[in-house]
Amino acid sequence: MHWITIIVVGLAANLDNLGIGLSYGVKKTKIPFMSNLIIAILSMVVTYISVVAGDFASQYIPPYLANLLGSFLLCLIGMWTLISNQPIRSSSIENPEKVDWDHNNVISWKEAVYLGMALSLNCLASGIGMGANDISAIWATFSIGLFSLITIGIGSHFGYSLTKTFIGKYSTIVSGSLLILIGLYEIFA
Repeated sequence: MHWITIIVVGLAANLDNLGIGLSYGVKKTKIPFMSNLIIAILSMVVTYISVVAGDFASQYIPPYLANLLGSFLLCLIGMWTLISNQPIRSSSIENPEKVDWDHNNVISWKEAVYLGMALSLNCLASGIGMGANDISAIWATFSIGLFSLITIGIGSHFGYSLTKTFIGKYSTIVSGSLLILIGLYEIFA
């Protein structure tokens, strides 16, 4: 099993979630556990569907080519993240304060659904790449969900102090680099 890939992709796909958590923490906007769980579940659903789609597509091409294409896709996503200096985003990720529609400094479950849909886009292409590399949909989904809960929770809790750390300042660079390394690892493993 590709345990290293599963763990690292789970972390890389959720570095945006850490940034969102930090952003809300700085603004003293609370993300209750249920809202955090909704975001994680949405990311898990998108991940599962995309891993299964990648696995399905790989059934129609030779295994070595599916592995190569999936690995190449992970590298491309990582390079695009580095070159554009931003992961796949929506306006709600770029301006998280717009998600708190009622301006009560609490992300409700309805607001969490919207935020979760935006954040789950990061899992879409990575999931297809993992599926093409024959990585377990269940374990990939679990990894994405677990790291989503952890990164949003940590970011929200530590807020301002973490925004000044390496991860807070360079989450996009770290995420893109991890995806490239995972792609290269899968090509040569």
